[in-house]
Amino acid sequence: MLQRLMIAFFALFITTFSFAQTDAKIEVVKHNHVALHVKDIAASTKFYKDVMGLEPVPVPDSLKAIRSWFKLGTDQQIHLLAGRKFKVKNDRNGSHFALFVTSITAVEKYLTLNKLSFHKQVRFDGAVQIYLADPDGYLIELNEVKR
Repeated sequence: MLQRLMIAFFALFITTFSFAQTDAKIEVVKHNHVALHVKDIAASTKFYKDVMGLEPVPVPDSLKAIRSWFKLGTDQQIHLLAGRKFKVKNDRNGSHFALFVTSITAVEKYLTLNKLSFHKQVRFDGAVQIYLADPDGYLIELNEVKR
């Protein structure tokens, strides 16, 4: 009896909350920003500014102690949000974000000279990739832009 009642409720739920069949749709046109919840806003700000070489974006005065924003390319951004209390669990085959760089060779040389930990691999299509972690453990995949 309970099983039949649950099946009936589920069927009602699906028909009641199904998506409307109209011309309305979500049309993504471009990426805007990535927001990362960080443990130490000062350390993460230093990493993204000094190690990654990203240009800071002004943050409203009321948010300066808890936010840090950076330009990615011409009109995209990365936002750092203070207050992370959970452990970041990433691996190269899981959660990460990827950025294009002008020279993967220059990146490898820079990371090596500065004794920064990274992983280099060749993707299935022959593209060389470098992975490095920020102070929180978020993985960043770097790929050379194809010309």
